[in-house]
Amino acid sequence: MSLSKEAIHKFGRVAVLMGGCSAERDVSLRSGNAVLAALLRSGVNAFGLDLTKQAVAQLTAEKFDRAFIALHGRGGEDGSIQGVLEWLRIPYTGSDVMASALGMDKFKCKQVWQGLGLPTPVSSLLNADTNAEQLVAKLGLPLMVKPAHEGSSIGMSKITSAKQLAQAYVKASEYDSRILAERFISGSEFTVSIVDGKALPVIGLKTSHDFYDFNAKYTATDTQYLLPCGLSNQEEQAIQQLALDAYRAVGCESWGRVDIMVDEARQPWLLEVNTSPGMTDHSLVPQAAAFAGLSFDQLVVNILATANLKVFCG
Repeated sequence: MSLSKEAIHKFGRVAVLMGGCSAERDVSLRSGNAVLAALLRSGVNAFGLDLTKQAVAQLTAEKFDRAFIALHGRGGEDGSIQGVLEWLRIPYTGSDVMASALGMDKFKCKQVWQGLGLPTPVSSLLNADTNAEQLVAKLGLPLMVKPAHEGSSIGMSKITSAKQLAQAYVKASEYDSRILAERFISGSEFTVSIVDGKALPVIGLKTSHDFYDFNAKYTATDTQYLLPCGLSNQEEQAIQQLALDAYRAVGCESWGRVDIMVDEARQPWLLEVNTSPGMTDHSLVPQAAAFAGLSFDQLVVNILATANLKVFCG
């Protein structure tokens, strides 16, 4: 969908929110600057706002009509900034406070999916006193150990023995006080981007790493992004529908991305939902959009068009 100059003018002054204080700050700056450049090329009156610990003061000091949220991680993707924008009565891209918070908390998100009968790997929260042998007996091996509130695979470890749990827990604890262990699904990884309620073509992911980690996502040159994804048409449609079901279950809107594993028995498993996906040169949503015939600039403008005012008071 291409918007007219009149429609673009109606966006008013647009703030691209980026940076922030999370462990994903650098990725967010890359995403935000790419989004800002696309908006400016499209004729949108946009400017970048690198948020710091004084984010609330920064937002109230500026005058703008809507926000494109290009923040990743805590403080920007977890409902915090969304809540501030709602109080300021400023329309913004992405999901509301509740859905953003659920999407950021991997364990709570999985509980929602499990309650609705959607397939997701069994998991358990950890603490410093967790008995590794009992955990392995319950969940099996291998396991993924991860911070519950981080993205971009930050702090994640794959373990293949109970003895490795303590080290993986310490690594994840550098980023979060809430640590999750999840059964590792051996198979193929896929991701489904969703924009304005529609699923884009599925991307298949292949990496030489043990799993699709931070380096595979942002720096590796041998990561393969399969478009078409390698599934049959029927399987791809089923994956897209599962992603939409998972996205809607959490209450997501505007745009997002759902990550899925398909095991060797062809059973799909939901891993997580991303409510503010990356928009860098390695990012998945732009790749899926391009395969569907949508340029990066068109994608960014179309996402901006989904921004709406989420009024909760008066």
